[in-house]
Amino acid sequence: MARPELPRGLYALTDPAWLPEELLAARVAQAIQGGAGMVQYRDKNADAVTRRRRAAAVLETCRAHGALCIINDDAALAAALGADGVHLGRDDGGPAAARLLLGPDRIIGVSCYDQFSLAEAALAAGADYVAFGSVWPSSTKPGAVRAPLELLRRARGALPVPVVAIGGITRLNAAATIAAGAHCVAVVRDLFADPDPRAAAQVISAACERGLAGLE
Repeated sequence: MARPELPRGLYALTDPAWLPEELLAARVAQAIQGGAGMVQYRDKNADAVTRRRRAAAVLETCRAHGALCIINDDAALAAALGADGVHLGRDDGGPAAARLLLGPDRIIGVSCYDQFSLAEAALAAGADYVAFGSVWPSSTKPGAVRAPLELLRRARGALPVPVVAIGGITRLNAAATIAAGAHCVAVVRDLFADPDPRAAAQVISAACERGLAGLE
């Protein structure tokens, strides 16, 4: 099996603040139906048993609806479930260790915050995509460092892997973020705080298309 290619546009990130377990699978399905080509299961506080159960539900939903499923923070869980990949933060181990667990055909993404040097190091260690943020003020992570749009432009021109933008991205700024150089935009609140994630995803996806065409 070849390593899957990252889809452009909307990258949905789950958050238990907006997705109680009883709604998780249904809301993720709606986001995919609205245009999300990739979903990251992200839950910082649940215990291991709960995280595995919820991650498995997200993976099953992604498989049923044709989206990629990435697990946040936990390469071992991604490997155990057979997810499409893992997203690593600063304290989650490096890409090389994750590759040993996941094998050659899974995706490894790495958070690089506001530092181009971290992206270069991640790439050298085998990352398949790099993520910068917070690109805009974020209510999910209000204290996060800010990564300017110019950093997206620099990374898009200099790095041979997709660039993911995260942090404060909404239907109002998604087009500008894509136009600045992001391959896809990771969205939490503006997608899943909406009572209709399908409709929200459609609007965000349309904004991404406008950004791709150079329109804002």
